[in-house]
Amino acid sequence: MISIVSPVYRAEKILPLLVSEISNIANKIGEDYEIILVDDRSPDDSWEVMKSLAKKNDHLKVYRLSRNFGQHPTIMAGLSKAKGDWIVVMDCDLQDQPKEIEKLYQKAIEGYDVVLARREIRIDSFIKKLSSKIFYKVFNYLAGIEINNEIANFGIYKRKVVQSILNINDNIKFFPLFVNWVGYKTTAISVEHASREEGKSAYNLSRLISLAFNVIISFSDKPLKIFVGFGAAISLLSIIVAGYFAVTYFEGKITEPGFSSIILSIWFLSGVIISCIGIVGIYLGKTFNQTKNRPVFIIDEAYED
Repeated sequence: MISIVSPVYRAEKILPLLVSEISNIANKIGEDYEIILVDDRSPDDSWEVMKSLAKKNDHLKVYRLSRNFGQHPTIMAGLSKAKGDWIVVMDCDLQDQPKEIEKLYQKAIEGYDVVLARREIRIDSFIKKLSSKIFYKVFNYLAGIEINNEIANFGIYKRKVVQSILNINDNIKFFPLFVNWVGYKTTAISVEHASREEGKSAYNLSRLISLAFNVIISFSDKPLKIFVGFGAAISLLSIIVAGYFAVTYFEGKITEPGFSSIILSIWFLSGVIISCIGIVGIYLGKTFNQTKNRPVFIIDEAYED
């Protein structure tokens, strides 16, 4: 069986075409299949359209979350319901084209656990492409890993890969990073990227910044290490300045008693304090991440038959 999972948000006008195209390509492949759509509590009529389509299509299963949890938790909700030996993850806006599923599947059965869709030519706005590139540059530096900004969620994954991803207990979910982290035999192939059929991306600048901040803080302690280094640099600088003040004192250029000791104390102790806060923050951050145990999604309604 092949499961096709897609998170849904503000897609009421796209859904009929999405389901139709997925069904056509799945029938062409010839394997048993299921389509899993998860509504991230979209404010439009996406859920009503999803239920209407599910009543007419035995292969379609639809779910609705209790509130807006975000794209990546919604993907996790869909993965938790998938029963296929192979699971395809794709966005609902038809920029990930259903016709490419056959190409991904044919590559996967050559012996790969993960086949990712690489968008060599992205049909996105200049701002979105630029912000994506900057995000991954910063993220790769801070997290110490390499994620290609040409690759997003679209791909086909073997069941054992999906199960490993679902076993990751991190409260902040970021699907492409999880795929990178779990490993397995992975390859990427070029696919055609399309323009949006309807509407605009739900990721505005503030949401992109929020996502970047949460993901970096969740998956990397490098920002804390940077502050540790910054504190150490301040302490070192205070030692250099101490030497300078010593020279100027013996040359008779400092006439105010206590000036040097006050400035040096402030500089040195500030550096030590920043270093200590950074070190404590590393351990506190790790402990905090391990003790969080809230569900990352809650399914409110389902239509599976």
